[in-house]
Amino acid sequence: MACLGITGLFLIGQAPLLRAGQDKDKEKKGTAVEVPPHQGKTEVIRLFNGKNFDGWEGNMKLWSHKDDVIIAKNTEPIPVSTYLLTKRKFTDFRLTLSAKLVESEMHSGIAFWGRVAPEQKDEWTYAGHLVMFPSGWGLYDLYGRNGLKVDAAPAKKVGKQHDWNDIEILAQGNRIRVAVNGSLVVDWRDPLPERIKEGPIGLQLHSNTVPQEVQFRDLVLTTFPVAQMVTLK
Repeated sequence: MACLGITGLFLIGQAPLLRAGQDKDKEKKGTAVEVPPHQGKTEVIRLFNGKNFDGWEGNMKLWSHKDDVIIAKNTEPIPVSTYLLTKRKFTDFRLTLSAKLVESEMHSGIAFWGRVAPEQKDEWTYAGHLVMFPSGWGLYDLYGRNGLKVDAAPAKKVGKQHDWNDIEILAQGNRIRVAVNGSLVVDWRDPLPERIKEGPIGLQLHSNTVPQEVQFRDLVLTTFPVAQMVTLK
């Protein structure tokens, strides 16, 4: 193998930093390019059958279900955020669900447009986009850009900390819209559409040092949906 020398090794080591700088430059250049919705078969899928976790995968020591509700619960510390993941992957979709933070003040979230990232020291962690609720409403780029520039104030006005929140996520092209309890709280286009991937839907149990419980129910996903939000007041 050819010797790269000190300069070559330095440039290789700087590559991730250069890419991060390029990403930031792109984000500063005004309005994001508009990627139109992808085309495909429209299908309505009830993601959880209420009986078992067919179609899902994750650390089943942390996930259970009762009365049609998916329960994420830990009593020991969670060093890396972990996810219950659909085996099926999606690009454009509408997802409606209800979610409730029962114990702890740590946020949870719905992950998508990414991939499973076991190199981050958890077999079931995720690298991609995240819609956060309820302690830290907003959007996040997991193992990427971190917090995305979305105003969390509209969601905080209508969200509930320890009660059920009705959530709708409409993801089309490079556009993400989120409604909470009947109000539109996010309408954002990713300025870096190359970061969008066909990926599983992930329910998050966040890293934490204290016990947590998060519940999810009524998860209905529509592939390649119409462009209108359906839960707005």
